[in-house]
Amino acid sequence: MIELRHLETLLAIRDGGSLQEAAERLHLTQSALSHQLRDLEVRLKTALLNRRTRPARLTTAGLRLVALAEDVLPRVRAAEQELRRLAAGRAGRLHVAIDCHSCFQWLMPTLDAFRKDWPEVSLDLTAAFSFAPLPALARGDLDVVITSDPEPLEAVDYASLFSYELVLAVSSHGPLGLTGRILPEDLADQILITYPVDRARLDIYTAFLDPAGVEPAAVRTAELTPMIVQLVASGRGVAALPSWALDEYKNLPGLRICRLGTGIWRTLQAGVRAEDADTAYIRAFLDQARRTSFETLPGIRAADSD
Repeated sequence: MIELRHLETLLAIRDGGSLQEAAERLHLTQSALSHQLRDLEVRLKTALLNRRTRPARLTTAGLRLVALAEDVLPRVRAAEQELRRLAAGRAGRLHVAIDCHSCFQWLMPTLDAFRKDWPEVSLDLTAAFSFAPLPALARGDLDVVITSDPEPLEAVDYASLFSYELVLAVSSHGPLGLTGRILPEDLADQILITYPVDRARLDIYTAFLDPAGVEPAAVRTAELTPMIVQLVASGRGVAALPSWALDEYKNLPGLRICRLGTGIWRTLQAGVRAEDADTAYIRAFLDQARRTSFETLPGIRAADSD
């Protein structure tokens, strides 16, 4: 019943002080403006303008609609401006979830650099260790999921960021510290230290132990990479981690880094909704993630060289 043009008309009458001035502000004839106002009064079944006064003044009902106009019209204009920025690809929402405990090392610098170039994009970061992030991405709750375990979902596309080698951290004082290459059966009598995530999301199982039908003697978990490394160095177990995550600890006393078999390489992927894959700021974020990764992470390689 009430249209935006009606609210604009009433604001113009209030601000202009007369129908003639309001018509000029709205680039209408006075006759057209009067007709529009009477049409609204008929719809509402109440007078909005007291025409007996000189100049005509807004009634209580008219002033109520002016208050509505002051509230609604600025928000409509702000939304229109935001939609124009969205259409141009300069503004939007980027909610990122990481399904990777070691990814903060390169992701935080990526976000800092991205924020400088895309200040109108709303950024948010979530650790996806306690929920399934890819279905949340498909539902629209998230915009990007960083994972090494992509699932085939119809609404989700994946872009490769980089490939990394999965290596094994062992105690240099134990028997595994004497060899540079680890076979699956070498872990049958070992305590495996992992992040507290589901077994199906751990590369050491899916890419190394499960294909060989080998189980470790025991499993313990730790939340943080430095804690895992200290446990390994003190001889309390072994841990499979990305080579870049262990690089800063390679000279730690008591720690030895070994290759798994002939080398296990995994690819880190960014999942995005298919409908958003060509959005300018999402493409820019993925490009920045690749640049930052290769600037900061030792031992990684381009995904297409697998």
